This record gives sequence, structure tokens and C-alpha cells, in this order.
Amino acid sequence: MTERSAGSYLVTTPEQMERLGQRAAGGLNPGLLVFLSGELGSGKTTWVRGVLRGLHYDGPVKSPTYTLLEPYYLQDFAVYHFDLYRIESANEVEFLGLRDYLDSAGVCLIEWPERAQALLPEPDCRIEFLHDDNGRRLIVDCLSDAGEVLCVSMG
Repeated sequence: MTERSAGSYLVTTPEQMERLGQRAAGGLNPGLLVFLSGELGSGKTTWVRGVLRGLHYDGPVKSPTYTLLEPYYLQDFAVYHFDLYRIESANEVEFLGLRDYLDSAGVCLIEWPERAQALLPEPDCRIEFLHDDNGRRLIVDCLSDAGEVLCVSMG
């Protein structure tokens, strides 16, 4: 798959990161796969929290670093938030049942996808979260029609 479009966003506060996630929520459709890459503390979970707030989820949103998966069941579809940071081998992903989630009608947001790259399909969108002198920089690459909808919604 070839890259369709890309964007870069400078975010200086956690509130801005959450608002960017809220805008992204308008571009989520069932079956979407998004990879979220970046160092610890770069804003991945804050962005996901914004996505969920944009989808009118009012409950707590926490990092799935220790649980590996946090599912959110919404009115129209589910959002599955994975964090593969603690995965030591790609085979551990098989025990999570990740393929079942990828084949579902939910949205999969996967932090640290590089830990299981060999077992994951090509994403619809890849977002890299980078530390920047002024805050955080997000580099967004859209890789499918569905990913393009997400990129446009982040605007």
C-alpha cells in the first residue's frame, strides 16, 4: 500500500493532544487499524482518551500497559486500545487473541506495534508521537481509504 497523505501536528499541552484525538474521532469507522508509535510519555494514551471523548465515552480511560488491552464498548462500535510495550516476543500477541480483534467490526488502536510487527497487518493509519522542544509532534501517515478519512478529520 502506498502512502496517500501525511500530516504533522505540534501539540504543546495535554489538553491540545486530547482535542486532536477528539477531532480524529470523527474519522473512525469499524474495522480501522491505527498504529501509535512513540516513546514513553509522548502522548499516545492522551490522544486515545481524546478519541474516546470525541465518541462520547465518559468513563475512565487508562493506559493498557499492564492489562495489554482496554476495550471500550460504544453505541456504534467497540474501540480496542492495545499497548504492546510489555510484550517480549511476537508470539505473546497470539495469546491475546489479537487476530480476533483485528477481524472484528471494532476499531483497533495499537501502541508499540513494532513489538509484534511480523504478526500485524498493514495499518490504515500510522501516527508517530515525538518529543519536541515545544511539546509533542505527531506525524500522521494515511495508508488506506479508511485511514484517509481519519487524516482528514484531524484536519
